[in-house]
Amino acid sequence: MPANAKDIQVQLVTEIQDQDRRETMEIEETGRFLVRGSTQVLTFTEHPEDGEPVHTMVTIKPEHVSIKRTGGVEMRQVFKPLMETENLYHHTYGDFHMKTYTKEMNYTPLEESVQGRLFLNYTMTLNHEVTQAHSLTLTFEEESDS
Repeated sequence: MPANAKDIQVQLVTEIQDQDRRETMEIEETGRFLVRGSTQVLTFTEHPEDGEPVHTMVTIKPEHVSIKRTGGVEMRQVFKPLMETENLYHHTYGDFHMKTYTKEMNYTPLEESVQGRLFLNYTMTLNHEVTQAHSLTLTFEEESDS
């Protein structure tokens, strides 16, 4: 374990909205946070009720954010403000082509606040067909030594 890694408590809230419905998912997990130069990395494992664990790594750089998930699903999503990125989402039900257009990206580092916060507002199109509005709010803080 790197010397500058910290144990953190992570809360991830994702909202997905299409024409007539809105879905909100919220997870809370423990994780790790470390800083390498201008890059900050958070890692945590999601434990869905109906599937195998998903290991998540969020890499935050000044110019973009990437989220890599492995385990129950395999994907890497890149967020660059006001740009579209493409990748593949591998799921038990098959592979999906995914386009992500980042409308808004805000980040408050842990050093500047008691709680770090990453906010992403984006649209995602799966298989060139369905486009949904997404927002992702990731908050994290150091675990207290209680």
